[in-house]
Amino acid sequence: MAETPVESMTFEDAIRELEQVVGKLERGDVALDDSIALYERGAALKKRCETKLSEAEEKVARITTGPDGQAAGTAPLDP
Repeated sequence: MAETPVESMTFEDAIRELEQVVGKLERGDVALDDSIALYERGAALKKRCETKLSEAEEKVARITTGPDGQAAGTAPLDP
């Protein structure tokens, strides 16, 4: 089975695979070369999760509220 490119993964898919990678590395029963490949994949997955979280935080930060405290729309993203 081919690995899904990290760049196209959703946050949920990336975090799920990252948890699997960490589990395999923690067990310690993986050959050294495989451990290195898992670590590299895990680092890419971590970066993807951080990117997706940052994107979500920016979107949430841009939500504006009306006088009643309800969401009233969004403000444009600053360039």
